[in-house]
Amino acid sequence: MKQYKTYRAGIDVGSTTAKVVIINENFDLIFSKYQRHSAKILETVRNFFLAILEQEGNCLLNIHLTGSAGLGLSKKLSIPFAQEVICTNEIIKKKYPQVNTVIDIGGEDSKMIFLNKGKPPDIRMNGACAGGTGAFIDQIASLLNLTPLQLNNLARSSTCIYPIASRCGVFAKTDVQNLLSRNVPPADIAASVFHAVAIQCINTLARGFNIRPKIVLCGGVFAFLPELVKNFLKVLKISESDLITPGRPELLPAIGAAMYKKFNQNELSTLSIQEVIDKFDKDRQFASFHQNRIRALFKNDDEFTEWKNKNKSLNIRKLPLEEYQGDKCFLGIDSGSTTTKITVIGNNKELLFGWYKNNNGNPIKTLITGLSLFKNQILKTNPNLKIVKSCVAGYGEDLIKTAFGIDKGIVETIAHYEAARHIEPEVSFVLDIGGQDMKALFIENGIINRIELNEACSSGCGSFIETFADSLNFSVSEFGKMACDAKMPCDLGTRCTVFMNSKVKQSLRENASIEEISAGLSYSVIKNCLFKVLKLNDMSDMGDHIVLQGGTFKNPSIVRALEILSGKDVKYTDIPELMGAFGTALIAHKDYKNNPAHKTTFTDLSKLAQVEKYKTKQIHCKGCENTCAIQE
Repeated sequence: MKQYKTYRAGIDVGSTTAKVVIINENFDLIFSKYQRHSAKILETVRNFFLAILEQEGNCLLNIHLTGSAGLGLSKKLSIPFAQEVICTNEIIKKKYPQVNTVIDIGGEDSKMIFLNKGKPPDIRMNGACAGGTGAFIDQIASLLNLTPLQLNNLARSSTCIYPIASRCGVFAKTDVQNLLSRNVPPADIAASVFHAVAIQCINTLARGFNIRPKIVLCGGVFAFLPELVKNFLKVLKISESDLITPGRPELLPAIGAAMYKKFNQNELSTLSIQEVIDKFDKDRQFASFHQNRIRALFKNDDEFTEWKNKNKSLNIRKLPLEEYQGDKCFLGIDSGSTTTKITVIGNNKELLFGWYKNNNGNPIKTLITGLSLFKNQILKTNPNLKIVKSCVAGYGEDLIKTAFGIDKGIVETIAHYEAARHIEPEVSFVLDIGGQDMKALFIENGIINRIELNEACSSGCGSFIETFADSLNFSVSEFGKMACDAKMPCDLGTRCTVFMNSKVKQSLRENASIEEISAGLSYSVIKNCLFKVLKLNDMSDMGDHIVLQGGTFKNPSIVRALEILSGKDVKYTDIPELMGAFGTALIAHKDYKNNPAHKTTFTDLSKLAQVEKYKTKQIHCKGCENTCAIQE
């Protein structure tokens, strides 16, 4: 019978990635794999062992698990677990004894280890803030429509560092949007993000403690983003000679887990590859603990179908441009933090044109794209049609108004109220949930008497759901539909996105399905809105005429969650994502009717290219003046 060798194995399952290594007694690396698990932890790690079986045959392994998501897997598979900081310390002691400081950045956590000869290591870890972690970089890269590697490549040509709030992804997104609107070069934004991560990580973890060379930077973030390493060196004011660079820094905790030995050697788990795979096959359908579960959004498919038929959205009257007989139209723009929305209405308030697009970091270019599309449709269908009045609202109101000569800028809450009143004259409550912000209007006798806005938290906004959908490799629409199928949604609370990641990971360890997590997140959006932002104690405060707006309400699971939690019937249109822009178009229409002699200042559609050249150049110069003082 063939005798297989015995190796040591370490499995590091983090919040976003899984790593496996096999080493021999001389600590030589025999096998390694690094992969994002997209919350499919069991499947990903099982595939690792299938690859090992193919390469090494049915060898024997002494295995240890580590990582933020490794403990749950350890309990399910009865494989010993070792804390990841201990594992990292293990390999540093044995292979790099000259090191005094270790900085490790993972997907959602960051760690610093201070080593002093003759003393136990001083270990620091981040708390509930993801500002100095890979997740922070992922969020900003996604906002810029880039991969983290593309962000790294951009940063190479940076010439200036701008201040970016690194404590929270929500604050940072606002800062980045501001830089983008000022046409700051993408390379400078990329470098500024890395600089912010370095500042946050060092300030949070060191807390005044002296960071002494030699230093090891480990984790996938450092392994794949060399520009981040350069920013750490700059902030720490040390040279590359002060660094110890392991061959595979992203694998250090996994290698440490493989090297780790408990005092009792019998506690090691020695298994053949096939035995490990059999454990996975046996336990792939773990019984869910069904703890902290809440009411299903729908009992079954029939109830969902009945609800859809009963709760059909209200249709905004639309008219194709080729059928419109008038020669005047009214332009409404909602320039949001992440998207741009355009509507054009006719004399009778019919919708002639509607357009919605992600800004991809450039609201001016995005608006030009939408307006150019409208111009082309006019040329084909109604060449005599003219925009006689325009209005803009939203995050980019001032920028767009200046750049395009828009006639009027208004507060976006007023735009949403106008749109709501158009479909429900007796509206008592308007809730608008956008990408990064939330607005709630309390209306009494036709007068807005209370306005509530979210401040620095995006957990009740569209980006909250989008972030989780992206992390699990689903589109937002797919993710929302899955929520409607969940039988036992997870109760994930009302905490922020960063905290919620931990709740989601815990639910995954308990074998909750993606459907159950998606439904739980839909509930969390509404719970955050009603109880955390609005601080409602009595649902009667909303009245009985509720109108929902914003792209978030294209997700039926969120509409249903609001109905269940509030006990109220709601109204929403077939264009919830365009209602802010529709409201601005209605205001433009009203202003023109009140003063038809007024001549519009809106830029001629045929001169859009000139707007981009001239206005962006002017805005860029202003941005340079604001940043020279902080250039390093």
